[in-house]
Amino acid sequence: MDRKSKVREIALAAFIALGAAQGVNAQALQDSGASAGVVSQPGTTTALPGTAQTAQTAQTAQTAQTAQTAQTAQTAQAETSALTPDENRQSAAGNVAELQQMIHGSDLSELRTTYNGSYGASMLFYGKEMTYYVALFQQKNFWRVIKTQDATRADLIYKDFVRQTVQLSDVEIRRTQLEAQKAFTQRMIALSQDRASRLQADLDVARQQQSIVATQQQEKRAEATALAQQKLAAQDQLRVAQRQVRELQRQLESGLPTH
Repeated sequence: MDRKSKVREIALAAFIALGAAQGVNAQALQDSGASAGVVSQPGTTTALPGTAQTAQTAQTAQTAQTAQTAQTAQTAQAETSALTPDENRQSAAGNVAELQQMIHGSDLSELRTTYNGSYGASMLFYGKEMTYYVALFQQKNFWRVIKTQDATRADLIYKDFVRQTVQLSDVEIRRTQLEAQKAFTQRMIALSQDRASRLQADLDVARQQQSIVATQQQEKRAEATALAQQKLAAQDQLRVAQRQVRELQRQLESGLPTH
């Protein structure tokens, strides 16, 4: 055997040995993968069970938080009549003094005002800063002032202040009505007493006049009776006188020729 043939035999043996080693390694890797329960494919990523569960839990939590946020927004929208804590603190922050200074100028526009008794609510607009001032006042003295740039919120606060003026003025309006009713009743009593006094005076006059008339009638009747008697006496005297005249006339004419 020459040298070239020997070299070829050595190379062939080495190639066969290398192939056998690669086959053994491939079988070992396949057995290991089967025992692990995971089959890897080119271009495919298999998520672990723990990772998938964590993602699902996070998604559920996010959904619940979104629903709770929406519910909170709906609740806040429904409770439009209640002021926020920040709005409740605004009067103490100087909004009343600020509005009192601005009210004397010409920059504020009065949009709405409602009066109930001595209480009132106003919504004013400061156009230079697109700001609304919603005020609750009594006898033109500011009580609470809320400042906002939200037109919808300003309208809701104004309506709430109007509702408060209705509640606050109930007792005041009732008191005014009762005072008016009392004054009216007292005036009617005075008028009735005055009319009663005038009627009593008229009755006294009537009774006095009736007494006078009765006395006069009695006197007149007495006079009439006396006059009637005097008339009868006069008539008797007249008859006597007439008889006397006839007798005298007869005596005077006695002895004289009749024709």
